[in-house]
Amino acid sequence: MSETMSTNEKKLPLNGRRAIPPNNSNDDENEVPEMEAFGVIPRGFNPRDYLRVEDIYMFKEPQEINKQEHHTDKYYSPKLIVRRGQPFQIQIYFNRPYKPETDQFWLEFLMGRYPQQNKGTYIPILVGNVLKPGQWGAKITHRENNSIQLSIMSSATCIIGKFRLYVAVLTPFGILRTRRNSATDTYILFNPWCQLDAVYLDDEKEREEYVLNDVGIVFHGNVEDVKSRSWSYGQFEENILDACLFLMDKAELELSGRGNPIKICRVASAVINSRDDDGVIAGSWNNSYDYGVAPSAWTGSVDILLEYYSSKQPVRYGQCWVFAGVFNTFLRCLGIPARLITNYSSAHDNNANLRLDFFLDDEGKVDTRLTKDSVWNYHCWNEAWMTRPDLPVGFGGWQVVDATPQETSDGMYRCGPASVQAIKHGHVCFQFDAPFVYAEVNGDIFYTKMDKNGTQTVEGVDTTHIGQLIVTKEVGGDGMMDITEEYKFREGSDEERLALETAVMYGVKKQSIQDTTYQPQTDVEMDFQAQKAVLGNDFKVTITFRNKSRNSYTATTYLSGNIVFYTGVTKSEFKKQSFSVKLEPSSSSSFDIMIKSSEYMSDLLEQASFHFFVTARINETGKILAVQKATVLEIPTLRIKTKGELVAGKEMSVIVEFTNPLKQTLENVTLRLEGPGVLRTIKKQFGRIPMNSTLTWEVKCIPMRPGLRKLIASLSCDALRHVYGELNVQIQKP
Repeated sequence: MSETMSTNEKKLPLNGRRAIPPNNSNDDENEVPEMEAFGVIPRGFNPRDYLRVEDIYMFKEPQEINKQEHHTDKYYSPKLIVRRGQPFQIQIYFNRPYKPETDQFWLEFLMGRYPQQNKGTYIPILVGNVLKPGQWGAKITHRENNSIQLSIMSSATCIIGKFRLYVAVLTPFGILRTRRNSATDTYILFNPWCQLDAVYLDDEKEREEYVLNDVGIVFHGNVEDVKSRSWSYGQFEENILDACLFLMDKAELELSGRGNPIKICRVASAVINSRDDDGVIAGSWNNSYDYGVAPSAWTGSVDILLEYYSSKQPVRYGQCWVFAGVFNTFLRCLGIPARLITNYSSAHDNNANLRLDFFLDDEGKVDTRLTKDSVWNYHCWNEAWMTRPDLPVGFGGWQVVDATPQETSDGMYRCGPASVQAIKHGHVCFQFDAPFVYAEVNGDIFYTKMDKNGTQTVEGVDTTHIGQLIVTKEVGGDGMMDITEEYKFREGSDEERLALETAVMYGVKKQSIQDTTYQPQTDVEMDFQAQKAVLGNDFKVTITFRNKSRNSYTATTYLSGNIVFYTGVTKSEFKKQSFSVKLEPSSSSSFDIMIKSSEYMSDLLEQASFHFFVTARINETGKILAVQKATVLEIPTLRIKTKGELVAGKEMSVIVEFTNPLKQTLENVTLRLEGPGVLRTIKKQFGRIPMNSTLTWEVKCIPMRPGLRKLIASLSCDALRHVYGELNVQIQKP
């Protein structure tokens, strides 16, 4: 009795709804019997009399045929890693020569705790004479003494992840299997080189960039002043592949769904942020990063993924480029082509009505209480490349996926995949989340005056501010590629109007300007420019009026300078100035205002972003002109140099230098340094750096991989963040 009790307790509880519990962990295993008897085994049966497997050789070294042909030789893993839909080789050693007339054996690939053939988690492969493209099969390519060499083809739609391999031999009394051996585990990934795969990409240079490049560029700053920094994706580093597979287990994605890149992207966009599911990264936009790492201090994805894989707790903290950097690592690691995108002047439109409302009070100042929408200086997301069999023809290719938690989609913080082509043409009815992305790149800014009695008057509409520039890193270089035209037609073109009408037809809410009383002031124009400035210095801003009429006007002008988060949300107003100007007929006049460092330094946030609002009321007509502009200060950089020979396997030194340019001492400074294939991330704390003094940090390391590599460093402290440095190094072969 006690015997049966204990076996029952080991079984997982079943509810009456499913025959077997959900199968959503790649790590779980089932027991596979070494002898599966067909009935009573007669006395005298000796398994040693039959064909028996002595050893399996997987050709899994980086320089051997499998990893070379499958472009997986960079993965820092001792296991076999192949891509689906393409043949790979193994060699089986038996206890005697194999006789095809009488011996029968087959291979079995298993995944998860409850392998089932119809779910693609149990795959028996019989040996045949020919391999059919894109279907499971095996054929013998070479026989010698006691060994045979097999070529195995995997299905181009099979699930991806880690499979366990068994060889089964048929005997009259039962099936003999090899013992569980983790050395023969085989990882199968997506294959952008295979025409039958949903992620097939036909350009070799693009595959090298979007799948095999392990460093990339994040563009930040703002539209007038694009800045760039490197990010280490590190998708081939040790344990990263396992960490990425674990994310799908964490998201409880059924194993049978893991051959579908659409599903994988959708669940990953939810699990990479910690909202709703304790996912990888906790976001923080409030400038206080206690008990965690400031988002700007990370230099790459590897530390974040490995910390999450070991602790299973959200890693603190991230902002949009951190979510996008980690997502890019995840996608490239699994073999889905991916790139990181920056959208400048990105609308975060709370009610997706394609209209961002900035409310002005009587004096023309922005009313921060009423204004709920915000314009991010920039926002980063990802694009993943795949076919979309769930949509009409023509919407495959690049898909927007975004793991930054902004708004919920079907009840969870996630976004995408949304077809870039569908967004461009306004076909926002196609799943997933196309209306939200459409609004991010296409909103209009309405300046609305709220009178005391609650009537609203639209004083200005800016149709060109949002989504002015959308960029990604160029293929094969560190430069910027402008992809705005992939997302939208030229501003003001007929096609753009048509795309907008299509989007409105498919339910994107848009109030037309006709619905609101709006007569713009056309005969006076106002422009605003800010001088490029270095952090800690004074700079000037210039307001220019052009009076095109024959009347003379007076304008009451109001300038508000705000320190903002890069999301466009104001922290504090540090400068306000109003003055009256006389505008002569048919002439231009400019006015300079000095911004002193003492006015902004105490409150400055980490990306050194300012946002200026200028409003001017023409006293004679009562009309209001409004313009807003973001500006970003120049932040000092780190210098990196190397010492010694740059040869794989030999010790070299990396030296990081930084000079403090501020008129204050920096305290509790953290430096980070990393370079995929050269050195693992190293951190060092420095107590203080007095003003104008230089810090020098020397690190010794032994680079492992020859070739062109990148070193990336960051400096972070409360007074100064977003300080980066980088250096390309050519590591020679020994």
